[in-house]
Amino acid sequence: MSRPREFHTHSADQTIAVGRLLSTLLNPGEMVILRGDLGVGKTTFVKGLAEAFGAALQDDVTSPTFTLVHEYRGPEVTLFHIDLYRIDTERELATLGIADLRTEPGSILLIEWGEKFEQLVTESDGEISIERTGESDRTISFCPRGKG
Repeated sequence: MSRPREFHTHSADQTIAVGRLLSTLLNPGEMVILRGDLGVGKTTFVKGLAEAFGAALQDDVTSPTFTLVHEYRGPEVTLFHIDLYRIDTERELATLGIADLRTEPGSILLIEWGEKFEQLVTESDGEISIERTGESDRTISFCPRGKG
């Protein structure tokens, strides 16, 4: 059983580096809830994951706040970065086809604001929380569900 892992960063570059490091703990087929306040660095963290999987360059990773889903295809993994901030109902959630995305070969789903929908939290394979602890400082915690 894995224990939660915690990292402290002091810059966006360090947050990206933690994303690269945590990529080694994620496997295709997993769905991970990304928790954190607005502007805390969730997309910055995803930049490191996408880069580590060869799915996108850092500059190509942007927030899916208005598009809701961004897809980054790598040679072995496809990252789906999903933002539910503007999704308010189960019906709106259903239109995103999250269950279908999860079964796509090689997919990893990273869902911001997933805690708004309890079924996503209980179905997820883990959670990454980012907390602002200073102007540039962050605490990043990875807790694999059922594994820690």
